[in-house]
Amino acid sequence: MTAFFTRCWKRPSLVSLRARVFMVICALALGLGAAPARADSVDFREARLAPRDEGWALEAEFDIELSGRLEEAVNKGVALYFTLEFELTRPRWYWLDEKAAQLTQSYKLDYHALTRQYRLSAGASSLYFSFPTLTDALKVLSQPKLLAVDRAKVKPGDTYVGNVRMRLDVSRLPKPFQIETLTNREWVLDSDWKKFSFRPEAPAAAAAGAPTGAAGGMGSVK
Repeated sequence: MTAFFTRCWKRPSLVSLRARVFMVICALALGLGAAPARADSVDFREARLAPRDEGWALEAEFDIELSGRLEEAVNKGVALYFTLEFELTRPRWYWLDEKAAQLTQSYKLDYHALTRQYRLSAGASSLYFSFPTLTDALKVLSQPKLLAVDRAKVKPGDTYVGNVRMRLDVSRLPKPFQIETLTNREWVLDSDWKKFSFRPEAPAAAAAGAPTGAAGGMGSVK
């Protein structure tokens, strides 16, 4: 009787061990298959605030690369929406940082099959730029330039911190593609927040400095 109970107790233990080993092997296989090398990215290069009559313009530079899956989607008529986010703050040791400026700008990239042109527009505007190749359109998208800081919102001589980010807005994709983004990292394009320093000069000093487009503060990855 004792031997019978011993055999019954050992057998479930062996089956359980084999099942656990099998589950570990499956998990490793799935993990290796779910992490392919990514060919898509939004890499931050630099950012600066260039002086203008009204204030300062944000001039940023990114390196935007689309995977083959994203290129295929664009060529089949799926519009991609990118969002540029920017904020400027003044650090204060005695209180919360002061927010001097905040900006969000959207861009729409799509392909017009009739004209065989790639189109890029900003915001809700019906105006767009046309490009013969996707590379040309991405080059312009990668270098946004727009007025971002009102001159009255900053104090000359103070040091500010700029934060900038470029990302693909997956919430504006068609529903079937939104579902795919949950499991496919090819649809996730995001530079993450990047910082750069900015120290505004007085209007007279800025005018006497470098020509239009000079940097108020160069960007650096942090």
